[in-house]
Formats: sequence, C-alpha cells, structure tokens
Amino acid sequence: MKASLRLLALVAAASLATACSILPQSEPVDIYRLPVSQASQHGTPVGWSLRLNKPLASEVLAGPRIAVIPQGDVISSYKGARWSDPVPLLVRNRLLDGFQRDGRVQRLSADDSNLQADYELAGELQAFQSEYQAGGGVEVLIRYDARLVQGRSQRILASKRFEVRQPLAGPQVPAVVTGFGAASDQLARQVVDWTVSQAGLDQAQAKNQ
Repeated sequence: MKASLRLLALVAAASLATACSILPQSEPVDIYRLPVSQASQHGTPVGWSLRLNKPLASEVLAGPRIAVIPQGDVISSYKGARWSDPVPLLVRNRLLDGFQRDGRVQRLSADDSNLQADYELAGELQAFQSEYQAGGGVEVLIRYDARLVQGRSQRILASKRFEVRQPLAGPQVPAVVTGFGAASDQLARQVVDWTVSQAGLDQAQAKNQ
C-alpha cells in the first residue's frame, strides 16, 4: 500500500511538472506612473468646495493600457507596458493634484468619498493616446469634455472641450510616458483656470440675485 501511494505521488508530481512546463510564461510588464512637473502656486483661496469625478471613457480607455494609434483608425497599446491605474482614475488624480498645486480651491474631494460639495467637475475622456503623424512624428493627444455642475441642483453651469497635443522626443515608451506627463500638466492648468473662472461667475451671480 505504501509503495502504491508513493508511486501515485510521483506520478502526480511528474504530471504537475509537465503541466507547468507547457503553460505560457507571462511576459514582464513595466508599470508607469504619470510623471508630473507642474510647480506649486499660491493663489488667493476661494470659499467654495469642489468634488472631482472620474471621467467617463470608452472600453479602450477605461483600463490601464497605454493606448497608441499607429495608423488610420487602428487603436493598439504598447506591449509590455501599462499605467499604474486605470486611465480615468489617472486623469482624475492628475486634475486633483493640479488643483492642490494651484492652491486656490482648498476644499477638495473626490467621487470615491461621495462628499457633498458646492460644485462637481465631471466629463468624458474622448482621447488619451499617442498618435503617429503622416510626417513620421509622434504626439500625445488628450481630449477631455468637461462639465461644471452645481452640487445641490445638479444643474450644468458650463461645459468645454479641452484638447492638448504634445510632440514626443521619440517613439520609445519612456519618451511616450514623459509626453503624457507634459500633456496632462497642460490639461490640468487649463481645467483649473476654467473651473475657477466659471465657479467665480456663478458665485457673483448668486450674490447679485
């Protein structure tokens, strides 16, 4: 009986080793953070609060893949590389960081906490990819349709499309990631200025009523 059990154990071990040897080995993946180079500022603080929501995105942009359009309408992704978070979360956190570095809106929250705020910033992410150009160059494209919403009434106060294009130093993934960082910094600055301006107009109108 003991000999039979030992034989069965050896057969099972051999089968497991054979199965492991034929399974495809997963390729190594480099995980990239979105780099930031935006300097902190110290603007005059405002009295209202703001909640930032993750932008809606298509299935292609909803995950952590680093998207690229090599030609035409073909959407692909860089092999062996991905973002540290899903793209909508990546963009929301970059915008949140932009507001924090700007310093004017100090009462900030994110949609994860579901806290009440005077205003909400929401929208759709239409593009977050690198694209090969006809002349051989490569650039990053970010297109974000923003909406500023009044917190209590959920009324849309303003909406605007932001589009940022950032030429890249080269087609390699590190250069692409650097380009995404620079483009995201531009987007954050533009969205912060627009949000503060539109909310300020709403505050002024409310006082005059």
